[in-house]
Amino acid sequence: MFRGSEHRRNSHPRSAEVRAHSGDSGVRHGDAGRNRSGREEVSRWGQAESVFRIDGYQGETRLCGPRNNGSRNRHRQWPPQSLTLLALCVTVAWMISCDRERPSAQQMFEQANQEFLHGDLKHSQHDARRGYEEFYRLNQELAWQFRILEAKAALWRGLYADVFEILKVVPAPAGRPDLSIPTLTLAGVANVNTHNFPQAAQLLTNAAELCASSSQASCGYVLQARGLLESERGQSDSAEQFYKQSLSFSRSHNDAFLEADSLLNLGAESLARGRFGEAIDRSEAAHQIAKIAGAEILELVTQGNIGWAFYRLGDSEKALELSLEAEKKAAALGDVFDQENELTNIGYIYMDERKFDMGAHSFQQALALAEGINAQQDVYNALRVLARLALQTDDEPRAEDYAERALAIARKGGNHVDELYPMLVHGQVAARRGDGPKAREILERVKNDQVCPAFLKWDAQHSLARLYEDENQATAADLEYRRALTTFEMARATVQHEDFQLSFLANASRIYDDYVHFLVAQAKSDDALRWADYSRARTLSEGLGLLSKEHKKQNAAQPPVLDARSISRRAKCALLFYWLGEKQSYLWAITPQKSTLFSLPPRADIDSVVQRYRKSLNGPQDVLESGDGRTLYRMLIAPAQGLLTRGAKVLIIPDGSLNNLNFETLVVTDARPHFWIEDAELANASSLRVLAASLARHNIRENKHRLLLIGDSVASSNDYPELPRAGAQMSSVAKHFAAAQEQLYQRDQATPAAYLASSPEKFSHIHFVAHGTASRLSPLDSAIVLSKGAGESDSFKLYARDIVRRPLQADLVTISACYGAGERAYSGEGLVGLAWAFLRAGAHNVIAGLWEVTDASTEQLMDRFYDELAQGASPDAALRTAKLSLLHGATFRNPFYWAPFQLYTGS
Repeated sequence: MFRGSEHRRNSHPRSAEVRAHSGDSGVRHGDAGRNRSGREEVSRWGQAESVFRIDGYQGETRLCGPRNNGSRNRHRQWPPQSLTLLALCVTVAWMISCDRERPSAQQMFEQANQEFLHGDLKHSQHDARRGYEEFYRLNQELAWQFRILEAKAALWRGLYADVFEILKVVPAPAGRPDLSIPTLTLAGVANVNTHNFPQAAQLLTNAAELCASSSQASCGYVLQARGLLESERGQSDSAEQFYKQSLSFSRSHNDAFLEADSLLNLGAESLARGRFGEAIDRSEAAHQIAKIAGAEILELVTQGNIGWAFYRLGDSEKALELSLEAEKKAAALGDVFDQENELTNIGYIYMDERKFDMGAHSFQQALALAEGINAQQDVYNALRVLARLALQTDDEPRAEDYAERALAIARKGGNHVDELYPMLVHGQVAARRGDGPKAREILERVKNDQVCPAFLKWDAQHSLARLYEDENQATAADLEYRRALTTFEMARATVQHEDFQLSFLANASRIYDDYVHFLVAQAKSDDALRWADYSRARTLSEGLGLLSKEHKKQNAAQPPVLDARSISRRAKCALLFYWLGEKQSYLWAITPQKSTLFSLPPRADIDSVVQRYRKSLNGPQDVLESGDGRTLYRMLIAPAQGLLTRGAKVLIIPDGSLNNLNFETLVVTDARPHFWIEDAELANASSLRVLAASLARHNIRENKHRLLLIGDSVASSNDYPELPRAGAQMSSVAKHFAAAQEQLYQRDQATPAAYLASSPEKFSHIHFVAHGTASRLSPLDSAIVLSKGAGESDSFKLYARDIVRRPLQADLVTISACYGAGERAYSGEGLVGLAWAFLRAGAHNVIAGLWEVTDASTEQLMDRFYDELAQGASPDAALRTAKLSLLHGATFRNPFYWAPFQLYTGS
């Protein structure tokens, strides 16, 4: 695949302070909606179906014709499988005349080519050069095949000077288009990557003319190279047309490598346009084809691309895992291009995590590598993000210098979209220096530019809002905040996959945070609460039909009306709504009579205490004397204590790290220290809007009082041994229902298929007694571990993504398993795992565990819980009573035993 300059041309900041001055956006550049001057060129010589005669004839050139490769993370070109059959091109006479002690040309070429395919570029280049030197005097045409492979390996390594030197030494033999076409294409791609666009265009035009008069399999790569050229020029529409033509060419010629290459480039264009789900789909399709074909180096490329796509979707954890692995592989293989690309990826993630020193180190490494191979687009990308990082660390002179250098490269390359990024930095520097007129002029130019990508537009609008806020122009600031959020919500509306929607909101977390803070400062606490709640549980709300995509696309500037006190009245409880902000956190304490706003410490101060306390809860120590438990009570509960009566029902709507905290374990600091569970009956909800809809829907549910009980499964793996007390817990739960009202699946009958086929929507209560797994990197891959189905290999896991697909009407789902609540809290969405999946499927209440639970204590807790339910208690009251029975007992009084289980309500 051709490796075009930089996949990061559009990397965008995912949350604005890190991004308001940091981000860019994605694999290359995405200027959707722009009129492309390149369309005529596509029409003139991009008609692969007719011009390149794909009439099935491949002949000798199919076997001998070497494939070109460009050199870029997102734009690589692959040799076809048949390249290794070079020996068929060598005459029998020549083969006979070879020195029998010397390795044959076929052996030497195949070795170098296999090294290339496996990503060992350094050795491939070396061995190809050795083959050229050994066979040049014996057979120039054969030697030139080695020469092309040597140039290709150098191109993939990003050694453009080597490519030019290799290809200029000796001209390709005359009358051999199978040699001339790849030679011209390689030289053309090297010129593209060094931004010598006129020379690149001429070389690729010459290659296209040769393709018009001969049928060569390498002509598909000419189309790829043209796509790369158009992409680097900023002509995304034209680039996509060329890549689609090369994809068609690959399939008509049965060229798996070119097919994977084309899909990969198309994925890059999707990412550039902000079509993130489509980008991952195309890249994963490319990865699968490359894997089947044994193209390990292309697998490396797709891995890096997919990692960056996940970053753009807000999933930094998965992106970092993929990028670190890809960078390590690239460094080991001598693949400079992919190494510096992955270093840039990694730098972005560290910058988002505010690990600025680590981010700067990665970016500087990437810049040094890019300058070393004269990859101008990569130099641009490194400079641009270093400018953003300098703003993060308040180094305005350096930010300005980096931005100016990046702007010069963009202007020289004639890429207008690339000019917008450093322009934005210049505007933000002006704002920092108090030069309002200059800042406004630049930021307005960026946001109003017709080809400005959405992520850059909302960044500019956010920066304008902050500028107006600093200048005390409240009306103008409010308008720009709403415009920024509208731009973001319109982009989010295009994200199709639910997995990706979960993480995407992180891109606007800083905008929401700044706007909530602004509204509070303007004494508009009710509006601040409405916007804060609007950012919560978005994927859950849309999945349940509570908030249509059309609303968020058309009316994002005006969230639905929210009557918090009415919700409190209907729920018959007090509501504690938390917002953890970078500068200031907030608590809204809501009762039927009033809504009161309290200021809390910044997010970082709260997070550090929560993390320490969570660790202490996982051990045997007595946390009742914990300083952290008391500190958290004083921070989070004490401000609203006057609004909460003893024994009151309280519903927590947490944020950030608070999603992983059981508030029942907080230590009340009065004369007799005790856990808050003794003073209040607690449950959790994801948002006020979801809670309101849940209350309305619950009033019209039919109480069928039927139980679906699944568990006590047969061990399907050594990783998940049988639970010794599972059978006893099954019996304990079952005894609370009449036999005619329950459906049990136990032992080898307790399979995922049994649950899916049981019509789970007919049951009011669903209970699982099993192991549970929580996937932090892919929460919808969290699973309940059951028995293996007959003849099925991996059917013993009931995945969260499968749970979501089966609508429920259950009043209560109980997951008596470890980590049922999940481990990953998404910005705005909360914990996502098994509990979220059942709520998303329609369950009204879900009980799930925050950490690993013990068999014996769980059996005891669940027995008391169902006793209370049978006597008419509500799920939250019954769970509290069951927990208190353990707390006040002798054996399981430590919160480690009773505190993991939480009740989540809201569908």
